[in-house]
Amino acid sequence: MKTVEERLKCERSNKRVLSIQSHVVSGYAGNKCSVFPLQLHGFEVDFINSVQFSQHTGHKVVRGQRLTKDDLDILYQGLKENGINKYSHILTGYCGDPSFLNRIAKIVSDLKALYKEDLLYVCDPVLGDGGEYYAPKELMPIYRDTILPLADIITPNIFELSELSGIQISNERECLNAISKIHSKCPNLSIIVVTSGLISTDNSQMYCYASKNLKNGNFEQCRFTIPLIRGQFVGTGDIFASLLIVWLDELKGNIKPAVNNVIASLQALLKRTSEAAFRFGAEKPTAFERELKMIESRFDLLVPNLEIESIDI
Repeated sequence: MKTVEERLKCERSNKRVLSIQSHVVSGYAGNKCSVFPLQLHGFEVDFINSVQFSQHTGHKVVRGQRLTKDDLDILYQGLKENGINKYSHILTGYCGDPSFLNRIAKIVSDLKALYKEDLLYVCDPVLGDGGEYYAPKELMPIYRDTILPLADIITPNIFELSELSGIQISNERECLNAISKIHSKCPNLSIIVVTSGLISTDNSQMYCYASKNLKNGNFEQCRFTIPLIRGQFVGTGDIFASLLIVWLDELKGNIKPAVNNVIASLQALLKRTSEAAFRFGAEKPTAFERELKMIESRFDLLVPNLEIESIDI
């Protein structure tokens, strides 16, 4: 692994990401989580904020604005008309409106037609978690039928995987069946990483699953065992997707070490965040106290220093 100084000198002059996600003024969620890690690693990032809120919705009061599908189209047309819509990656996350998500699909289709294999679309299909939706349910069939066939990489949690596949998931076998079903329906979808959801029986560990379509009828699949860290934190999925772009690019699509590095950085970030949130002995830290310690963890985002337990499955 390179040192922090060596990683800061990495040249990625041809790597440019269009990130369409939510944004918060204070704290961390959506683009506020995704853009910083990408820029740290030398990626140029153009970002469009699907919503702009004062802070994430875990806080007591939230104020802000939502971008409309027409606003999105105007912004994209400005990029296109100036010939500055050349990207190596598209990254999408939270989208709170079906018409906005359909417009994202049109933009992705347009860019795919222009740049074909030179463009990777990474989609975090944000629907909900813990068995509940926190995005409109009308988004699910659009993700399933329109977005996933366009995507190269998706990063659902276990609830989102269940909804998109139509398979109720309570164990590893059902999780793998759901992954296989989506692979079969979307043959161009290269990588599925199930970021969270299945918990060990003693509630001490969580499992992450990664699956890569090898295009020869075979799949490379592995399970990662992640020690649970005390607390509930917003924005981890957004960081996961952005760091996955970094490490898949760095490691030329080698999925196992790429996901290991993503989880390692996140574990260091969450450990620091948890220690800060609970340092005064509070049983229920406030939403503000649970905001991710992104800046303090910038070296961990650059250089992961933890080996995550994993096995091929």
